[in-house]
Order: sequence, then C-alpha cells, then structure tokens
Amino acid sequence: MSVAPSLDPGSPRVRFGAELRRLRETAQLSQAAVAARLGCTQTQVSRLEMATRTPSRSDAEKLDRLFGEADGVSFTGLYQRIVSRPGGPVWFRSWAEEIEHTALVLRSWDPLLVPGLLQTEAYARCLFSREPRITPEEADERVAARMGRQQILDRDAPPLILVLMDAGVLRRRVGDQEVMREQLGHLLEVAQRPAVSIQVVDPECLPGLAGAFMIAELPNGHPVTVHADSPAQGQVSTDPDIVTAIQNRYEAVRLWAYPERISLKMIEDVKREWT
Repeated sequence: MSVAPSLDPGSPRVRFGAELRRLRETAQLSQAAVAARLGCTQTQVSRLEMATRTPSRSDAEKLDRLFGEADGVSFTGLYQRIVSRPGGPVWFRSWAEEIEHTALVLRSWDPLLVPGLLQTEAYARCLFSREPRITPEEADERVAARMGRQQILDRDAPPLILVLMDAGVLRRRVGDQEVMREQLGHLLEVAQRPAVSIQVVDPECLPGLAGAFMIAELPNGHPVTVHADSPAQGQVSTDPDIVTAIQNRYEAVRLWAYPERISLKMIEDVKREWT
C-alpha cells in the first residue's frame, strides 16, 4: 500500500514509533507500563507508536534509559532527527537519509533541472534562493543538505547512478552564464566516474512530461522504492503497482535517450554556448 509522505517508513518519527513498539513487545511491557515510566497516558504511548504524536526530548531520554539503547537504537538520536530542519521537509529527508544513502542503484529522470545529486553549489543556491517565501537561512540549510547528499558519490563503493535528463535542461538558465557553464562542466566531470551514467533525452519525449522521479534498488532484499516529485510534497512508495508504473515510465523515457557518448558531446557543445 502507498504510504503518505508524513508516514513514510523511512521517516525518523515513524521509525521512533516502530522501534518503541518492537522493544516494548520484546520486553513484554504493556503500553500502560511504558506510559507509567514516561509519566504520560497509555493513549499518548499508542500515538507515539503510530507516529501521530511527536515525542519530546524527555520521552526519548527516558526510553533510552528504559531499554538501554538495545540493538543500537537511540531514541535521543531519532528525536534529534525528527526536530532538525536541514534539507527541507521530512518526507524528503527520509528519502535522502534512509533510501538514497543505502541504495545500490539509483535511476532518475529530470525533465526540468539538473538532478540534485549532480548540482553544483552555485546552481543549487540559485534554485533555493528563489523558492517562495524562503529565508536566507533556510536557503543556506537546503544548499548544505543538497551538497551533503552528494557525499555518496565519493564513497569507496558508491551506488550506480543512471541519470536521464531532458535536453532542455542544458539551456534552461539557472543563475548567470558562469553558473551554467560551471554546472555543465561539472556534469562532464562527474560523468567520467565509472558509477555515473548521464544520458540526454530528446525533448520530444512525451512520456517524460509527467514529472521527475527516482528509483532506488536497495540491498538485503528490501523492496525497490520510488520517489516522485510534486510542488507541495513528494511521494515515497514501495507499493508494487506504483513502483511498476514508475519503472515502466523510466523505460519509456530511456527509449528517447541519446547514447552516452553523444549525450556528453551535446553537454560539451551547449557548455560553449554559455559564454
């Protein structure tokens, strides 16, 4: 079943509740017994487990003392992730922290912009600074979070990253000419890495008009997970029907992609135009 972004299984608040339920049941404690130790009601413990109540720092610290950080679970650490703001909304932080960070393969389609994992700091800053009603501090946080995501590219065993990008992205001005020239140069540079493939897609590709998305293949038998963009909130899902639909759309877009060698030549040619 599809999961609403605020209740995504990768979100720290949902994991807080799931770990609380798991450790409570392992210790053979009732919700009432845990409530007595937290100094709250059984209903409040139930809401914590269902992720419909945000825990307090006191809740987290008491649970760590109660369960002794069993199995490496730190409720205080999960609490800190719940209340921290960098990187934008919780639904996307769950993707960046729990899905993208552990993926073996990441496939993406971007009809409008350079994908976040391949953006330069200047390009990202231009995008975030023009978000509606955003403060300079919030823009700085989002830029820092985006740059932090890119650390997966520098791991000893990075994920295989397969990027499909509309040809119009190369000429869609973000910032000034220097920003665009630097961004396209960065694409050419990162494409030399063995774990990164960039293909430019013909702008007549109609299946791509539905919007941007990412597909993550995960280790240890975890289900394929997809993230689909929207202006208000993204959707992160493992629903087989949704995953299949996104995978089919990816393949439909890929049929319109130029070979990698030709794609990189196109990027190089357009880079020279930004002078």
